[in-house]
Amino acid sequence: MYDLIIFFVLMSLGYGFGRIAEKRHYKSIIERETDLNRIPAIVLRFPPPSTKPQQTVLVMGSVVISIDYFKRVAAKLRGLVGGRMKSYETLLDRARREAVLRMKEQADGMGAKMVFNIKMETASISKGRKGNIGSIEVLAYGTAIIPATMPMSVTSQSLA
Repeated sequence: MYDLIIFFVLMSLGYGFGRIAEKRHYKSIIERETDLNRIPAIVLRFPPPSTKPQQTVLVMGSVVISIDYFKRVAAKLRGLVGGRMKSYETLLDRARREAVLRMKEQADGMGAKMVFNIKMETASISKGRKGNIGSIEVLAYGTAIIPATMPMSVTSQSLA
């Protein structure tokens, strides 16, 4: 009986702290997505035809996110009866969005105006006992277009 009470207390704590952490992360993601909407991320292989040839650089963003104990238990229970694994869906959603944001932040730091040819790689890592997923890694990468800047000497000569 005492062990059962401890189990439910720990499960409740895990659920509560996991929800708080997830909500904070989603809030951060939404704020950063709003800020970085000015940098389009395009999945096309080539930049739009209207884009003038400029400097291009590979940019990437990577994230590793772990699943909490409560979600792991909920996924095991869901696995018994079948259906959507919502606990893993939110984990993947957060990881993908965070990886794209980190990629865009790197592009923004370089002065890029657009990222095209976006690709994503996903891998489960640190599998625990019996092949259970412990955490996942998502890597987002693409080609950033950085506007060409004209040297001051060229600008002053063309104005004269």
